[in-house]
Amino acid sequence: MNFLCISFFIFLLPIAGASLPQPLSFQKGFTQLFGGDTNLLRFHNDNTVHLHLNQYTGAGFRSSDLYNHGLFSARIKLPSEYTAGIVVAFYTSNGDVFEKTHDELDFEFLGNIKGKPWRFQTNLYGNGSTSRGREERYTLWFDPSKAYHRYTILWTSSKIIFYIDDVPIREIIKSDEMGSDFPSKPMALYATIWDASNWATNGGKYKVNYKYAPFVTEMTDLVLHGCVSDPIQQVLTDDCAQMDKQLETIHYNNITPKQQSAMKRFREKYMYYSYCYDTLRYSVPPPECVVDPLLRQRFKETGRPKFDRRHRRHSKKGNQVLSNKVYEIQDED
Repeated sequence: MNFLCISFFIFLLPIAGASLPQPLSFQKGFTQLFGGDTNLLRFHNDNTVHLHLNQYTGAGFRSSDLYNHGLFSARIKLPSEYTAGIVVAFYTSNGDVFEKTHDELDFEFLGNIKGKPWRFQTNLYGNGSTSRGREERYTLWFDPSKAYHRYTILWTSSKIIFYIDDVPIREIIKSDEMGSDFPSKPMALYATIWDASNWATNGGKYKVNYKYAPFVTEMTDLVLHGCVSDPIQQVLTDDCAQMDKQLETIHYNNITPKQQSAMKRFREKYMYYSYCYDTLRYSVPPPECVVDPLLRQRFKETGRPKFDRRHRRHSKKGNQVLSNKVYEIQDED
């Protein structure tokens, strides 16, 4: 049986010679969302949590506070064997406060049938822009069920960067053309495991098989680095303004030439869907897209390396912008 071990930290701005702060207990920093006493278990001075998915329920928690920009990170180890239909999510959101105009930044790990690799997607929404899904999907260069790897979301007032370990895999630079689609309101950090049999694996073809339950994900060294904010407050406090400046200077915000090359290699080899190249959804790429001519040729008109006729049927609806709630990317083995 696998176990979920999560150590919680408030990660301060790095200072030369400074040590990591003491772990933040679950009671002080986080709130249970669902799972009850059987699927969300707390141990080791309240610094360890087990999240289980079984035939009755999954489990999840969120940070007690919302943050006005920040760096959010955890080392994660995913369930192994047959994981079809499972989603493990590590994301930021303010949907509980702004139901119709929420912001969101996602890592969503999509399970698979036995012998097939985990896949994952990143996405962002700003101001409730769910009809303009900005998802990308990828495979990995390692087995995420064999060892811990660090997944990081950096969100500043000017950019968003998704990292795996020390490799940036996606960067979104804020532009005036994006308008309110760039996340701008305080968000909380969430972690969940749940049954998404209706869409997660090959568009719902393969369901969760509870013969393999419980499914347990593991996380450790969870990082929160940002300014705690009142989501309703409209004026940025001096403390948060200073924190925003600090976020712009941390090393995660400044991608080195070596990291740029690593990101380019990752996207060329492991990205298998990008909304920026899906001309059936967007005849003109959204303004934040930086279109690579070589990737444009590879992805053709579907945003995928291989053409899927099911997408062509969608295109007969004319210029209608398809909601990502309706338009599901169909994965192929």
